[in-house]
Formats: sequence, C-alpha cells, structure tokens
Amino acid sequence: MTTWETNGGFAESRIPLTTRIRGALAGLQPAMARVGTFIVSHPKDAAGMTISKLAEATDVSETTVVRFCREIGVDGYSQLRLGLALELGSRSEEDGRFEGSTDISPNDTLLSAVEKIAYADARSVEDSAKALSMATLEAVVNKVVGARRIEVFGVGASGLVVQDLQQKLHRIGMVCFAFTDPHQALVSSALLDEDCVAIAFSHSGATTDTIEVLEQAKRHGATTVAVTNSPRSPLATLADYVLTTAAMETTFRSAATGSRLAQLTVVDCLFVGVAQQRLEPSMKALEDTRRVVASKRVPGTRSGGL
Repeated sequence: MTTWETNGGFAESRIPLTTRIRGALAGLQPAMARVGTFIVSHPKDAAGMTISKLAEATDVSETTVVRFCREIGVDGYSQLRLGLALELGSRSEEDGRFEGSTDISPNDTLLSAVEKIAYADARSVEDSAKALSMATLEAVVNKVVGARRIEVFGVGASGLVVQDLQQKLHRIGMVCFAFTDPHQALVSSALLDEDCVAIAFSHSGATTDTIEVLEQAKRHGATTVAVTNSPRSPLATLADYVLTTAAMETTFRSAATGSRLAQLTVVDCLFVGVAQQRLEPSMKALEDTRRVVASKRVPGTRSGGL
C-alpha cells in the first residue's frame, strides 16, 4: 500500500478540487472521465447544475455521476458542488479571467499566449506545493539522507528534471545518479539494495520505461518514490512513497510546460529538506563548489549559482 493511499487520497488533500479531478482523469473509466472533463472545463456551470443536468450534459447516468464522486473521494454530489463553489469563491480576479480558457488558440495574440502560459505555470507551482503531503515529503527526505546511493529516473521532459535533482544532490555531497536512458536505468536499478533510494518521475505515471525501472529497483529492496500528477497511476501504485504534482497544462501539453515546473517544484522542496537535515556538510559542500568555479566567472561580476 502506498503512502498516498494510507493518507486518505484526495479527501485529505489541500489541492483545489478541479486540479485534483484533472490529475485523476487518466485513471477513470470513459463515462466518469467525461464527467470530470466537463467539470474541469466548466467549473462554474457544473457548480450550478443539478445531478440530472450534469448527467444529461455529459451523456451519462446519474449513477455514474455518483460513482464519479466516490472515485475522487467526495462524499456525494452535494459535496462536489460545495467544493466547486468554495474553489470558485476563493479564486482571484485573474483566475476568473482565465477560467475555461487557458488553452492557447490560433486566434490568441502573442501577449495573450504569454499571459495564459504565465497563469498556468504559476498555478502549477502553487497547486503542486499545496498537493505535497508534508508527512510523505519528510519521510522521503529521511530516506534520502540515510541512503547509501540515490538513483533518479525519467524519460523525455522528466529526464531534464531528474538531471536537475542529480545536480543539486551531488553538489551537497550526496551520491546520486540520474538516468534518462531506459536500458542504462534498468541495468543500474538491478544493482540497488535496501540501503538505496530510487526516485522515478513521470507526469502521467503510465510511462512503461519508468515503471519497469521502478519495479526493478523495488524487487531488489530499494525504497521507491514516484513523482507524478496521477496519484492512482500504475507508477504511483507501485511506489512506497508518492509525491503528487498538480500541473495545469496548456494546449501544448505534449511539450511539458506546466508539468515540468511542477516537478521542479518537488525537486526544490526535496533538495532543501535534505540540505536542512545535513546542514553543516551541505553548506561546506556548497561553499567548496562555489569557490572552485569562481575562477570561471568574469572578474567583477557577482557570484550566483553554477
């Protein structure tokens, strides 16, 4: 049983209701997915609909709507409408301006596209921070701090993220390796043991290459962690710990815009938690690495990151 399941799933999450529904869509049956898609696209309309009207609008039965509520951890249709109303009431004026229109259309000006991207990216970061279970994050931090070796896996856009985590942990003296090639990842994961931690990144949680690697790591006794937008996905079900993101993607979702930033938010939170726990060696390592690259800077410029 995963940590996400033992923490009560969506019912105890602080993440906005529409964002939670969006993350669950991939794991829902087609009829229930139609209900979820309609709610995410038209939250204001859905909040004002009776159960029969919503069922009619999505071409499903009222029973399916009730089942949908149970699937996302909501106690009945009245509770669903209340949750939507509370979310809508707490949104800013900017949220209202972009409601139902964050997808970029051919008619959008470049300025409009930039505004939508900025809004979606900011929401992805904010909602992902809310979605993180502090208990789960703390447990993962403890496992990483005590690990003999950490390996992080991801393909495609997630591969860029795992390289960022590897760079951060390596810079504070942790033994961490990042793998984006599925074959190399499988070979390395076969050498892990109970003193190791394997962290897999996949927005969908359904990428077979990433799932296979985490399965291999788990089979050899390593602690397994999934970072995903879909807490009921195959990857999440497999992992010992699940860190949930809450990305809001635009039309160009296949380019992994919001999802990448959401994953990087988790990376930063995990890195800071680890660095705090081993503060003295982390600060020394950061200073040593800063000093060694100082000669690579133009004289007179201020020092920042690498």
